[in-house]
Amino acid sequence: MKKSYLLLHLAVVLAGFTGVFGKLISLNEGLLVWYRLLFSSIILFFILKLLKIPSDIRFKDKVQIGKAGLLITLHWLLFYASIKYANISIGVICYCLTSFFTAIFKPIIDKEKFKISELLLSTLTLLGISLIFHFDTAYQLGIILGVFSSAIAALYTIYNKRLVQQFDTKVINYYQMAAGTLCWGAILPIYLLYFKADSIVPGLKDVAYLGLLSLFCTVGLYVLFAEVLKKIPAFTVNLTYNLEPVYAIIMAFLFFGESKEVNLSFYIGLVFIIVSVILQTIISLKKSQ
Repeated sequence: MKKSYLLLHLAVVLAGFTGVFGKLISLNEGLLVWYRLLFSSIILFFILKLLKIPSDIRFKDKVQIGKAGLLITLHWLLFYASIKYANISIGVICYCLTSFFTAIFKPIIDKEKFKISELLLSTLTLLGISLIFHFDTAYQLGIILGVFSSAIAALYTIYNKRLVQQFDTKVINYYQMAAGTLCWGAILPIYLLYFKADSIVPGLKDVAYLGLLSLFCTVGLYVLFAEVLKKIPAFTVNLTYNLEPVYAIIMAFLFFGESKEVNLSFYIGLVFIIVSVILQTIISLKKSQ
């Protein structure tokens, strides 16, 4: 179990870089997501071939996995739009609401009783985010997009929890990325009519960033993510991911000077979020003993 928690925190560190790459890549959110899906699909295809992992599964199963791929595609689109319309700090902080939505959605979807501890910890996170939300009204659109992004991320985690019990994690991620590439690629021309892009083809610098984003923060991250879901509850995984903003905000402060854009309520809210993660980790470790 301890190994699973170490892998989870490694995934969280990798996740912290996704917002940074979102800021560095000059493409708009629609193109960024499609290239991320495409690059990740290609990388996973070669990984499956090199490791000789069987990927021939029933068409029905491919469709089920592909549905989760559409959820992660929509999550990424909203997440990067949140960063583009606000900043890295706002985008990753809003992601913390994923644990709150998981605590609400999972009992409804799985027809279970609501867990009081999860609801209380999620409320602590919600309180922290509410403090952060008040720090600047100029970022309201970015915040709204970020909230919807976290709701979709919660649904993805709950759905993916079922898939990892049946299929190899790399196979799951391959078909999810492939489904996202095809479906979002079909919609992208229409999207670009309404959300203009300065350039459709990425430059060399963007290609390098997309390569790193796809290899480490997508393939590496989501394989780790799927692996830990085999041992750790979806709520705990999503709550631990609330530490992602800590890493991402430190990077944003260091490289983009975003510390000038926040005030005291931002830091107080961040403390509430960190405390909720620490408490849930302690509770989960005690239950596993």
